[in-house]
Amino acid sequence: MKTVWIATGNAHKAEEFGQMLGKDVQIRTLKDLEKEPEIVEDGKTFEENALIKARALHKLVKASVFSDDSGLEVDALNGAPGIYSARFMGEDTSYDIKNQAILDEIADKKGDERSARFVCAIAWIEEDGTEHVYRGVMEGRIHDRIEGEHGFGYDPIFYYPPFGTTSANVAPEKKNAASHRHNALEQMMKDWKKKSGANND
Repeated sequence: MKTVWIATGNAHKAEEFGQMLGKDVQIRTLKDLEKEPEIVEDGKTFEENALIKARALHKLVKASVFSDDSGLEVDALNGAPGIYSARFMGEDTSYDIKNQAILDEIADKKGDERSARFVCAIAWIEEDGTEHVYRGVMEGRIHDRIEGEHGFGYDPIFYYPPFGTTSANVAPEKKNAASHRHNALEQMMKDWKKKSGANND
């Protein structure tokens, strides 16, 4: 069984990677290290931050490593919160407050002026150090209110036209099948299958 490391301490994220990579892969995360490394995400793009995390872990384990960085870009806010999505208004600030702040900021915007997207960059560093980066996007707009009980983060204000509602107002399985992370993972899986022969059945 091949061991793959994910540069995260998030169990849900590790599980999502595991489902995509298949049953013949053993997933390990930062939680499996004796001591988690202090990783400073000082990149200027999602891609740079994903690579920073992957490189830090690869240096320690010398094995195949994946990481991702994701967030919400609001065009009317010049792309904010962007790479600072998790830290927007402070990491300990609830998303109810963050979401309402964004709604208030663009309250005067209409239609296409409320365009926004979820972005996910996935970095894969092979055991030999070869680097790959993939970007997935979910295009939509900021809704006029907080709506939906599913999802997390900015899902309750992100209106996705194919759903006809917010990404928090549909079943998680439906959202995940169209999400930015899923789109990036699909691209990654094409290369993964070619290079590793991994079976995802």
